[in-house]
Amino acid sequence: MQHAWVRVAGVDSDFDGHDDRVHVQVVRVADGQAGPVVVEASPYWAGGNPVRNHDVDVPLYVPSHEPVTGAQWGSPRADQSARRLIGRSAYEQLLRHRGYTWVYAESLGTGESTGCPTSGGRNETLGAAAVVDWLASRASARDAGGDPVRAWWSDGRVGMIGVSYNGTLPNAVASTGVRGLRTIVPVSAISSWYGYYRAGGSIVAPGGFQGEDTDVLARYVLTRDDHEECRRVTQRLERRQDRITGDYSPFWAGRNYRRDADQVRASVLVQHGLQDWNVKTSQFSRWYAALRAADVPHKLWLHSQGHGDWPLSQQNRRWQRTLVRWFDRWLYGVHNGIMKEPRATVAHGRGASERYVRYDDWPHFRAQPVALTPTAGGGRLGGLEASAAVRGSSVTETLVDDARFTAQDLLDTDRSPHRLLYRSPILTEQVVLSGTPTAQLRLSFSERAGNVSVGLADMHGGMARLLTEGWTDPQNRRSVRETTPVHRGHPYRLDVALQPIEHVLDAGHRLGLVVLSSDHDFTLRPPPGTRLTLHLEGSTVQVPVVGGQQWWADAVT
Repeated sequence: MQHAWVRVAGVDSDFDGHDDRVHVQVVRVADGQAGPVVVEASPYWAGGNPVRNHDVDVPLYVPSHEPVTGAQWGSPRADQSARRLIGRSAYEQLLRHRGYTWVYAESLGTGESTGCPTSGGRNETLGAAAVVDWLASRASARDAGGDPVRAWWSDGRVGMIGVSYNGTLPNAVASTGVRGLRTIVPVSAISSWYGYYRAGGSIVAPGGFQGEDTDVLARYVLTRDDHEECRRVTQRLERRQDRITGDYSPFWAGRNYRRDADQVRASVLVQHGLQDWNVKTSQFSRWYAALRAADVPHKLWLHSQGHGDWPLSQQNRRWQRTLVRWFDRWLYGVHNGIMKEPRATVAHGRGASERYVRYDDWPHFRAQPVALTPTAGGGRLGGLEASAAVRGSSVTETLVDDARFTAQDLLDTDRSPHRLLYRSPILTEQVVLSGTPTAQLRLSFSERAGNVSVGLADMHGGMARLLTEGWTDPQNRRSVRETTPVHRGHPYRLDVALQPIEHVLDAGHRLGLVVLSSDHDFTLRPPPGTRLTLHLEGSTVQVPVVGGQQWWADAVT
């Protein structure tokens, strides 16, 4: 193995007067010839620190009142090992025998790299991009003794791969258009950090890490020797991330790689889990759509599990063959036909019943939004009917916020004052949902602030499984960039984007719509008692049905 420190020209994120350097470890086949290189950059190679997440049991912000401080701290992160990716990558084991040189890179401020972590900031992007530049002979590096190190064994053709943060860095680097980066494989990866920690103006946690934010994550991965060098950097993160209004700002725009999709020169193979509540499915969906619009060569693999590279860990040979053929096509230049195949491989079903189908692209080209309207009875169980079949109704229904409950908790109760639940007729044939559901709700509030959470569920035999959820802040009803006061009792139209889904509703099942306020696992958790009133007239949910309105109508008759 070889170690080197790559200079990140013009970047001094720790303000020590010297350009930052990225520590890399090279694992090379010993054939003496130059060839393609695969890079896995990560902030996790050196582990993580004990950190405390922000307190989420706080009142919601109300404009013109004194802001709620964002500097409170709650309990320590429960499972520090969940994000640690220490040791040799399984990808190396899969690909190195095909002649690929493997490079591990420690993100800025972690391990033996200098600089400071900034949770998706520009310095981290440029740090990882500098490794690509070094492999293409455009950047310099030195060894531990200070002697120059040249990557003579690299032919300048570079790929990147990784899971979670390790997959986010390839997205970030590709968005710079750096020359020499031929392909990336982001797995369970972030494409916009706002969508990771916020939603529609709401402060929303990544699943499993309630109360985390950019400053907490930066402190967690700050594993370089001298932490003090980065104190003011993490303090600045805490100020600029804005846990008060939740508004989209230049801070978040600088961490939105989708804005620069038209700069991407690399091909992109995306892998993501349809039940990923950590890096939610909007992260792959909106990135994928932006790449397609920019005419970037693309391919997609959607599995049925949660966060992480489940196909690789389960020894899915079909995925492994796809991955190897993808790298061979874009790094070795082998014309193996992979780009002539359907672009999307999508899991239907779960567990033993899981099977993969192939689409020309994703979502399914025949998916069309079907508008469904809730009908009276949501305190216990109301209806959910095709909008064309429901006449206008002035009925209103009320729920009372109580943040002790998750959306799934409230789906599992026969009756609750803390949610409104509506379900479709029993399906007589199978319905496939493919794409992004949206809800348009007419709501009024008893207080000047309130959380809004909306979910869809697969309901069958007294059981309900949450499929997707979306969150919004009524103060951001006009724009995610602007907080506007809410007046008590005044009805507002709120547009809520739920997380994208690919799901098969079997015959005999129903589709359920649940409306609640605070969600224990994702939103801030204010004191209970705020009343939300849903005006059924003017409230709908748009569901992406393969076959559209006609297929839905046939399936419920």
